[in-house]
Amino acid sequence: MSWMPSSDPVLGDARSCDALDLVIVPRVRDLGDGFRVRRALPHGKRQMVGPFIFFDHMGPVQFLPGTGLDVRPHPHIGLATVTYLFDGRILHRDSEGNALEITPGAMNLMTAGRGITHSERSPVEARTGTQTMGGIQSWIALPRDKEEIDPSFQHFAAGDLPIIEDCGITTRLIAGSAYGARSPVSMTSDWLYAEVLLDAAAQIPFDADTEERAVYVADGQVEIAGETFEGPRLLIFRPGDRITIRALTYTRLMLLGGTALEGPRYIWWNFVSSRKERIEDAKQDWKTGRFGKVPDESEFIPLPE
Repeated sequence: MSWMPSSDPVLGDARSCDALDLVIVPRVRDLGDGFRVRRALPHGKRQMVGPFIFFDHMGPVQFLPGTGLDVRPHPHIGLATVTYLFDGRILHRDSEGNALEITPGAMNLMTAGRGITHSERSPVEARTGTQTMGGIQSWIALPRDKEEIDPSFQHFAAGDLPIIEDCGITTRLIAGSAYGARSPVSMTSDWLYAEVLLDAAAQIPFDADTEERAVYVADGQVEIAGETFEGPRLLIFRPGDRITIRALTYTRLMLLGGTALEGPRYIWWNFVSSRKERIEDAKQDWKTGRFGKVPDESEFIPLPE
C-alpha cells in the first residue's frame, strides 16, 4: 500500500487506567475505486509502537464481478511490509521475482531494505464472482544498521503459524514470542504480532514483556480496567503494567509492539529512513527508473509531486 499524511480525528475516548497511554481512532482513507482503509499509524501523537510505523485496516470491501484490488507497482525503502488477511486473496509480485497469493491467516513479510518494488492485485480467478476482502497491512521500520540490507521475502501459510487455543480464545502468533509459543518468522528486530479471536466473556492477558505494545480492536467490544472500547480502536499502553482484555462480544484483536527503535524515522510516501537525504535519493531513484521492475507488470504509480 501507499501512504501520504492526512489530518487525525479529534479523540473522544476516556483514559481507562494508568497503563493506557493513548487511544487512536483510525482515520478513513479512500485509496481509489471505493477501496477504503482505516489508518491508525502514523498518528499526530504517536509515530511508532515498537517498530510498527504504519497500520492500515483494509476493508472490509466487496468487489463486484470483474473488479478487484489493483495497487500498481510502487517502491519502498527502510521498512518491511506485513500483509495479513481476514478475508479474500491478494496476488503479491515484487522486483525480486517473487509472485505469490496471500490468503487469510498467512504471514507475508516483504523486507525492502535498500529498495524494492511491488504490486498488490486481486488474482484473475477471484474477479470472476463477487469477492470480499479485509485485513491489516503494517510497516515495520528497520533498525538503523539494517536499513540498507538486501531486499528479501518470507511467506508462511496459515498452517505454518502457531495457534494457541483455550477457553473461548484462539490466538495465531504471526511474529515474535507469546503465550509459550514462537513464530517461525525471521525478524531484523524484536517485535510481536498476533491475531486474537475472543468469544463473548473470554479474556486474555497482555503481559509487560514487550517494551512498547498496543491492542488494535478490529471488530467487537472489549473491557479493560472497567472501561469499554469498541472497534475500530488502537489502544497504546505504557510499559510495565500487565493488562487483561475481556471481550463483551465476539471480538477480533491484533496484539502488536516490540522494542523501541533508536529514534524517530522520516516517512514520505512509501519511504522510511533515519536520514532525510536517503529519502531524497529514493525519490530521484524512483523518478529516474533506478528501482527494479516487477515482472509481468507494465504500470506503475508515479512519484507524488
